[in-house]
Amino acid sequence: MLTANSIFASEGVGVWDVACRHPAGRGAADEHAGSHAVVFVRRGCFVRSAEGGESLLDPTVAYCMRPGEEQRFDHPHDHGDECTSIALEPEPVAALWGGEPDLPAGLLPVAPALDVGHRLLLTAARRGEDVAERALELAAGALEAVDRRRVASGRPATERARRALADGVREALAERPGRSLPELAQLLAVSPHHLSRVFRAQTGHTIARHRMRLRVRAALDRCAEGERELARLAAELGFADQAHLTRAVRAETGTTPAALRAALSDPRT
Repeated sequence: MLTANSIFASEGVGVWDVACRHPAGRGAADEHAGSHAVVFVRRGCFVRSAEGGESLLDPTVAYCMRPGEEQRFDHPHDHGDECTSIALEPEPVAALWGGEPDLPAGLLPVAPALDVGHRLLLTAARRGEDVAERALELAAGALEAVDRRRVASGRPATERARRALADGVREALAERPGRSLPELAQLLAVSPHHLSRVFRAQTGHTIARHRMRLRVRAALDRCAEGERELARLAAELGFADQAHLTRAVRAETGTTPAALRAALSDPRT
């Protein structure tokens, strides 16, 4: 039995928690991939047959799926397996793979550090965090094992260019914090993966964290103005709900929106 649970979906990227409890033996040959994906094995062992070839999968390797690809999964053991699938829409696929609208066939070696990153991504996604950037970085890390130059083709070449790119992100988000990573990448003419990596190297935090900090600061402004409807405030500023707003404000400031409203509001209003 195969179960696939979506635990994150945003900005052309999805993260799926996949578990298979198929007994030992040959699988069905009528399974078709629904989207591009980079799949990391967390536990177990199985054989994937696709495009006339067979590959043995275990937690030391990853593989790519392509839309419509017919595949069969055979299981040498009864213990089942578990995987994490990073589903990608065509635009991030092309950005990751040097402009090509497809992903490579064959196995992708997974070094220990990459595997740890994969497991941390899964945990963060289960907690409800925005993991679009981390998922793209993880997929790029796996693809670099096949062709580092292709993955690096959209990377800014100089320090000045990298600094200008980070400034461009900050400027665009200052105007409209809701801009997604693909929108920013298109605006700045660079791949989403490299935009994320350059921004973090230049600022010390991710684009998602920067976006959240801008939203928290907007919330502080509204609190100072005496805003009392926190649910409405959360909806207007792009938070999932009031609880999400409270968690974000507490993480950034160490206190709650209500406490900050009391401390910041003008007693004359």
